[in-house]
Order: sequence, then structure tokens, then C-alpha cells
Amino acid sequence: MMRLPETDHDGPSSGAPGVSAQAGPSSLNGSVDGLVATNGHKNGFTPLANGNSGIGAVMGNGIAKHGKSIAKVNLPGTTLYDDSFVNREEFVRLVIQTLRDVGYAESAATLEAESGYTLELPEVSQFRQYILDGMWAKAEAVLGRLGLHETEGLLDAKFLISRQKYLELLEARKPTAALQVLRNELAPLNVDPDQLHTLSSFIMCAEPEDLRRRAGWDGASGDSRRQLLDILHDYVPSTIMIPPRRFSTLLQQATTYQRQRCIYHNSALNASNFSLYSDHQCNKADFPRITTTILDMHTDEVWNIEWSHDGAYLASASKDKSAIIWRRSPSADPISTPYDQWAPHLILRDHQYPVGCLSWSLDDSILLTSTEQMIKMWNTKTGVCIRTLDEHTETVTAISWLPDGTGFISGGLDRKIIIWDADGKVRDSWNPTGIRITDLSVTPDFTRIVAVGMEHSPSFPPEPESNQTRGPQADAGAAGGNGSSSSFSSRVPHRMMVFNFATKQPELSIRLEADLTSVQTSQDSQSALINHAPNEIHLRDLSTGRIVCKYVGQTQGRHVIRSCFGGIESNFVVSGSEDANVYVWHRESGMLLEVLSGHGEGSVNSVAWNPTNERMFASCSDDRSIRIWEAPPPIGNYMAEFPILESSQAIPSTTLEKAKERTRQQIAETGTIIRTRR
Repeated sequence: MMRLPETDHDGPSSGAPGVSAQAGPSSLNGSVDGLVATNGHKNGFTPLANGNSGIGAVMGNGIAKHGKSIAKVNLPGTTLYDDSFVNREEFVRLVIQTLRDVGYAESAATLEAESGYTLELPEVSQFRQYILDGMWAKAEAVLGRLGLHETEGLLDAKFLISRQKYLELLEARKPTAALQVLRNELAPLNVDPDQLHTLSSFIMCAEPEDLRRRAGWDGASGDSRRQLLDILHDYVPSTIMIPPRRFSTLLQQATTYQRQRCIYHNSALNASNFSLYSDHQCNKADFPRITTTILDMHTDEVWNIEWSHDGAYLASASKDKSAIIWRRSPSADPISTPYDQWAPHLILRDHQYPVGCLSWSLDDSILLTSTEQMIKMWNTKTGVCIRTLDEHTETVTAISWLPDGTGFISGGLDRKIIIWDADGKVRDSWNPTGIRITDLSVTPDFTRIVAVGMEHSPSFPPEPESNQTRGPQADAGAAGGNGSSSSFSSRVPHRMMVFNFATKQPELSIRLEADLTSVQTSQDSQSALINHAPNEIHLRDLSTGRIVCKYVGQTQGRHVIRSCFGGIESNFVVSGSEDANVYVWHRESGMLLEVLSGHGEGSVNSVAWNPTNERMFASCSDDRSIRIWEAPPPIGNYMAEFPILESSQAIPSTTLEKAKERTRQQIAETGTIIRTRR
């Protein structure tokens, strides 16, 4: 245990140790006279005979302690409270560290004196300063006194220090000295030969900029020394050298735990809405579960929807051979109509077949649509078809813009994956994959393509078209890749495949005795959400292929259903269903949160969460409509109390109380506040 020396409470030697006035880790640097605290107060530290300093001026609370030193307080036990498992010394040392970090140097020194606990030994602060000052020999000499041994990271720590020294010498154009470090310090540490070869190759760098680029290193004048110190923290026992900002880390972990426990969490955590005084809990009433608008201009089943990146437009694809771009705009009269207004912006009719897939360019200037084996590129301001692409030989089942916006990718039942430039020219065409692709997605980090589909079997004869087949193409036991709902056959196994984007080689291939109809990758590029008929949605890890979570409750047996992530931090999983409902789960736990009714007969085929409004999503259905879902208006808020009416109706002259009651009744009976837009 690290404690200050025991002293007589009445004697002069019971004062606080000397401290630095700068914010940062506490250290024992001897006496400091005339310390100026960061809060602007000047304190007179009286040097004592033993080198410590007594505090004899204004304390942090402004109370004068003239001529009196800080007496050490002896408390019984070792835990923070009688019924607590938290070690008191650890807690106090973390408080001291935090006080130092935020600038309360005087308070930290007082707490050290009163508790008898010091933040760290002199060797620790010396080691930290040696690293930051580039005094490598002295830093290595201290390692043994910090609890490191050859079997417990000493050699690794020496390697990291010598590597930094070597790179800095190369950066300073001292190749001879750097070569000596490589031969005499790095090589004897039994470094992996490949790593040693890489380091030796840096000698050939002609310019410091080239060295920094090749080494992935920002130089001696950058943050590299501080980053080295952060890494070295992992080797020094935490009881000796407390990791930086440890208290803040613990609070962040508590915040994460509370957020995961809050199943309706859908608001950004910040200083205005998060308090240490109480546990975080989002209000269920703020969840988007009320239909605020119905868009019903399509004349047949609506198969797919996708928001523009700015969240101001929604595109819909339908069996009626059209795509519609809907425009969202703020309400002109927020008192009578508190929700946004909707109107058709463009109707894209020039499709020979039903429209299945949609994808917006990153700047929202181009909308891609797929219709059988063709892809069309549309100007989203004028509605003009820029060009029609026909490289695929069978139904296009997936189109998606690349994360960098330089082009887009498509996949189809012809087993092809094609990479296109932004102007519609083929950049690359992969060899046919082993599956007839029903959907694919590119990870946001641009490293992988996740594809799902049917195993290719040339000997498997196509089934004749039946009355149940919905979509322009009946395929051998598979979904019409145009995004329509189609009949399935369990005779054809499906696969989930993960390809390396750069090499085109499969990293993962899993055979599943189920129909896989859609895939969406997570924002962290670590997992994929896959609709897995019958009646399940899986979240799978992309490195191992293992199921992270299952979401059950919805119905899917014959049709293509597309799910998505939603809400702040993608906290929810949302899917349509063949029972005409929308299902919402908590992503982390798999708990079913909401079953939202309102659509008419038939399947809810696709859902899409607004990318700029975490409290809005849309769904589309066989009932030819699109529904916009938002949080209900707060009862008691005058601005949101009037019920939302048909667009052709005027606001009735009712009293405010009648309007309130009508709104309450409408929500209670139907879960809906409806505006129809045709």
C-alpha cells in the first residue's frame, strides 16, 4: 500500500507533500514555494525542515488555515463503507488523480495529506517525464523499479522504448546512431524477424515524411511519446502507475451499462441530459410508435423504401413499375399540425418491370433503381433517367453506393458482383460467386462485402410459376431479387458469405438450411443483420460467423422481408412481417419492445430508419402504402394537442380540452395520428 510517512499530527512534519501547480498526474517533487493554483488563488507553502511543505493560506473552500498543517485522518477498516467492497485507498488515489487532471492541485495535495495516501511514487513521475522528454536510458533504468520483470513485460517495454528511440534518430537524420540501436538494443530482445526486417527497411526512407508515413507514426514532435506512455501503462502494474483518467473510464463504463439497460434508449448522452445523481432512463413515450402520415400514391404493392442521407427525402419502389421520391418539409403551422408535411417530389415511371431495389448516392443527387436485370440512374432534382445499365443477365437483387461515394456495387441472381464508377461505367466485375445473390452489403470501413443467397446448383430445375409467386420472376426456390416478396423452397440451401473487398477472396462461408432474404451491416463493421426465414432475424459476427443475437416474434415464411438497424447508436432492430405488423427489438438483449399495427392486409415488406432523426422511421406494405412512424405528441403541450386530420379538412373550432381528449382517444384506440398524402 502506498502511504505517506506516518507523522505526529501536532508536529510540523505532518504537512502536505510538495506538489506541482500544473494539472496532471500527482507527483512528489519536493517543496514548492508560492504555489499558484489553477483557480487563481496563490498559496504560501512554508518549506519545512524535512523537505515537505505546509499549507498555510487559503484552502479550496476559501477557509484560512493560518499556521496549521493538515492532520492525517485515521479511519477504521480498509473499505470505503462498512458494507462496500471498494478499497478506500484505491478510491482516494483515483480521486487525487482526477483532482490533478482537472486542475484542483491544492485540493489534491490536501487530500493526500489528510488521507495519508499518495498518488504515486517519485519513480513513477520520473519515468513519465523521462518518456516525454526522450531520456531513454533513464526511462529503461527505472523499469525494474516499477515492478516489471523479464517474464512480465520487461522485454516488451524495452522494445517499445528502443523502437521509439530508433525512429526518432532516423527522423533526425542520424542513421548511424539508429543502426546501432537496431543492432545493439532491438535485435538482442528476440524480436520477431519480420518485425525487425520492417524496422530495418525504414533506414532507406529518404525523407522524414516518408518515414512517418511508412511507420504509421507522427514523429517526436507529435503525440508519439504520449502514445508510447499510454501503451507502457499496460505493462506497469496499475497499483503502481494508475492508468490515465481512470475515474473517467469507470464513469464511462457505468454510462455504457446504463445505456444498455435502458431498452428504449434513443437520445444522445451529453452533459445536458446525463447526470451522476440518477440512473439514466429514456421515456418509452418518446419512442416512434405512432403513424403520423400515410403515403398511398402507389397503385400496387410497395416492396422497398430508402431514405436520402440528409433525411429529407424518402424513395419507394413498387410492383406498379414506378418509384416515387417523397419530400419531407417542416409544418407551416406547427400549432395545428406539429408533424412534418409530406408531398410527392418526383414519380419515376420509366420502368419496364416492377421496381425492387433503391440506393441514394452519398450527396443524394442520384437515385439508383433496379428493375429485373437492369439498373437505372436518376437525377433526383429533375427526375431525368441519366442512363440504364444492363450488365447483369438475371434479376438485380442488391444495389448500394460505396462508403467513399466513388461508385456503387450491385449483385444479382446471376451470381455476379459488379463494381461501378459514379458515372455508371463498370470498374470491376467479379467472377461468378458460389451463390445466387439475394442481397449484399458493404461494410462501412470498406473492407468486406457480406452476401447472402442460394447455393448455385445447375442441375436443379426451376419450379413452375405458381399463384403464390409475387414478383416478375419465379426462381428455383428463391426470392425474386427485385425486392418483391416471393415464395421459397427449403430444397435449396442458402449461404452467408463474407468477401475481402480488396482481394475478392471469401473470408467466411456458412451454409444455412433457411432462406436468407436481406442483409445490413452494422456501423462498426463488426456484424451483420440477416433475415432468416422462417420467422427469425440473426445478428452475426463477421469474423467468426457466430450468432450474436436472435430476434423472434415476426412472421416470415414465404416472402422477402427486409430489416434494419435504427435509433441512436443503432440501438434497435426493426422488421416487417407477413402478419401486417412492424416489430421492434432491443438490439443488445433481443427483447421484443413493440408490435406496431396499422398496415392493411398483406406483408410489411421493408422498413427504414431516418438517418438524421432518431425518432422517425418508415415502413411499406402490400397494402400499397408507406407509413411514417414518430413519437406521439406530449399530452399537455399546446403545440401538439390538435389531432392531425385529412389534408382536405380544416381545423375544427373545438375547445382545447376537446382537442386533448380527441388526441388521447385516437392514440389509445388506434395507436395512430394520421395524415394521408396522395
